[in-house]
Amino acid sequence: MSKKIVVVNAGPRMGWNTDTLLQVASKGAVAAGAEIERFDLFRLEKYTGCISCFGCKRKKFKGHCICRDGLTPVLDAIREADGLIIGSPNYLSELTASFRALYERLIFQNLTYRVEEPCCNDRMIPVLLIMTSNAPDTIYYKMMQNYQKTFSRFVGPTEIFVSGDTLQLKDYSRTDWPWTLFDAEAKQKRHETVFPQECQKVFEMGSKLVNK
Repeated sequence: MSKKIVVVNAGPRMGWNTDTLLQVASKGAVAAGAEIERFDLFRLEKYTGCISCFGCKRKKFKGHCICRDGLTPVLDAIREADGLIIGSPNYLSELTASFRALYERLIFQNLTYRVEEPCCNDRMIPVLLIMTSNAPDTIYYKMMQNYQKTFSRFVGPTEIFVSGDTLQLKDYSRTDWPWTLFDAEAKQKRHETVFPQECQKVFEMGSKLVNK
């Protein structure tokens, strides 16, 4: 029986950096024999982050967020999955609000507030967390390492991948968007030379995730 990997896109732009890396990582998982179930958070029904109802702290709902909305199918799928690949662009030095909403609900349902059992998740799964950023990839490693620690503690062993200095536009010379901060030629060159190497890396990471 093949393993099921849940893939979550926490970015809005289809066909661009985050989406591309997730597609390639998914292909790596499929090449290793897995089945993929994908969710695009910006295309779900309305949802929120954690509302602090503490329903997940009651014994009969242990490890289950009881808030029913657009994120419920995502949380249910992750609970039954054999692995998780999740990606988000960097917005204002953080991951997207959509990512944070899922992150809050995913982590908090497994947090018990009990010294003897801090985490009630008895089915840990491997995680690949991908971030793309317009800024250089070295800037946000500490932030990503913090996410890595939390995912590893409450969801399962987590690896991170950061793609920085990404190409945001096909044409930086557009007069209606006079962006003078960037070196358009350098951005394009990196996209043509380095980004394919990053795609190969996440393909390999997606494949390895299946066999963990």
